[in-house]
Amino acid sequence: MTVRVVPTQPFPDQKPGTSGLRKKVPVFRQPNYVENFVQAIVDSVEGREGATLVVGGDGRFLNREVVQTTLRIAAANGFSRILVGRGGLLSTPAASCVIRKHGAVGGIVLSASHNPGGPDGDFGIKFNTRNGGPAPEPVTEAIYARARAITEYRILDAPDLDLDRIGEVVLGAATVSVIDPVDDYAALMESLIDFPAIRALFAGGFRMRFDAMSAVTGPYAIEILERRLGAPAGTVVNAEPLPDFGGHHPDPNPVHAHDLMDLMTGPDAPDFGAASDGDGDRNMIVAPGLFVTPGDSLAILAANAHRAPGYAAGLAGVARSMPTSRAVDRVAARAGIPAFETPTGWKFFGNLLDAGRITLCGEESAGTGSNHVREKDGLWAVLLWLNVLAATREPAAGIVRAHWRDYGRDYYARHDYEEVDAAAAEGLMQALRDRLDTLPGQSFAGLTVETADDFAYTDPVDGSVTRRQGIRILFREDARVVLRLSGTGTVGATLRVYLERYEPDPGRHDARTAEILAPVVAAAEAIADIRARTGRDAPSVVT
Repeated sequence: MTVRVVPTQPFPDQKPGTSGLRKKVPVFRQPNYVENFVQAIVDSVEGREGATLVVGGDGRFLNREVVQTTLRIAAANGFSRILVGRGGLLSTPAASCVIRKHGAVGGIVLSASHNPGGPDGDFGIKFNTRNGGPAPEPVTEAIYARARAITEYRILDAPDLDLDRIGEVVLGAATVSVIDPVDDYAALMESLIDFPAIRALFAGGFRMRFDAMSAVTGPYAIEILERRLGAPAGTVVNAEPLPDFGGHHPDPNPVHAHDLMDLMTGPDAPDFGAASDGDGDRNMIVAPGLFVTPGDSLAILAANAHRAPGYAAGLAGVARSMPTSRAVDRVAARAGIPAFETPTGWKFFGNLLDAGRITLCGEESAGTGSNHVREKDGLWAVLLWLNVLAATREPAAGIVRAHWRDYGRDYYARHDYEEVDAAAAEGLMQALRDRLDTLPGQSFAGLTVETADDFAYTDPVDGSVTRRQGIRILFREDARVVLRLSGTGTVGATLRVYLERYEPDPGRHDARTAEILAPVVAAAEAIADIRARTGRDAPSVVT
């Protein structure tokens, strides 16, 4: 086997964001496009000579081909050991687990998370550092700088490896270990969650439905839920990872997981429903007749985490992304522990987790996690919920309603305006920034603005400052609107509008969310002029 040095030219669009580099599949299929970016990552890894690298992805279209290319480039650039999931698969949280357990210098994770897959769908490549978490901004900037200046890449001349056979094979000067993608992760779950209690729950006739959405979590859920915990066969549906996710949009929310919602709101609903997304880092929780919002789920898990062995000593603190419901703040205040508000992006939790400042964290976009890995973790959240159900022997809906009685209810919704003209979206946000100082004291749709700002975050661990993370408008009536542009799409811009209103009165906890939030929606429109600026009469998706 020989190392080839291949001349190349930079691509101008290889700037990784919070979730790495995401583009449409045809973009990645351009000659040298993948090779350039992977080489840029490798060139940016300090201490790679003789180090261990982890490689794997969510199984979407192009995953196997890019895994093979990544292995050959890694072997040609000094790594001595490369761990890759069987079939090229590793869920994002499992990749974080493997990096941390095996002392790897980092991992190359192939995923576009909850975005659609297939030949015309989305693909993504990101680098996770040695703590198992997404690369922080200095690392992504270094990768981008290298990608802009690249003139050649190094790749081993070698045939494709058999990714479906567990074992070791020599690839140039490196050893490639094809590992079971589930084993390390499942062992970690057994150390945190009360598996015997959940086995007893299922043995007593407890029924659940887990929708893997034809994505990477299927093999994990089959192994853990059905084989290790004794859930009946068929508990996990859409369990086989497919390159196009079976035509599903693998985003676990009431719109895209409509089959699960239909079941859970029907006459024969099981006791508990859950789903995960394309790469396994997001979750959806559904009680019979009741969708549990991600913000409520995070708050309920924070209030009940002590019921699981891994969290019996209590929580050091909690954190949420700024747009996420403030429900978890109320739990933290009562418990007397810190609650941090960070920008959107899991990397911002990494410093807090590494410093021991927090134990649980979450984002409104169905991401929940803890200090066990440095990524959000969909199946872990489901298992922690099952632990709470097994410990309390209360129905899921009862746990939610009891939480509302105790802490009050934060009514919450997100309105997504997808594939908006980028210039129009930027114009909307700039117009808001220009008016921020004038908004306090003004009333819109019966709500009076208390404060308005463009959220900036000072990291309490390293002092770094991150600015322009979204517009916050807080009303005196304990309501708020947040507007920000998302970086997870691949076409145009996605405007996200987050709406929240707190209701302490238990007599109003069964109202329709749309009814409670109607004045907040009207205020957001009056302030931001969304229809006129985007040309949209309604959001693309409401969750």
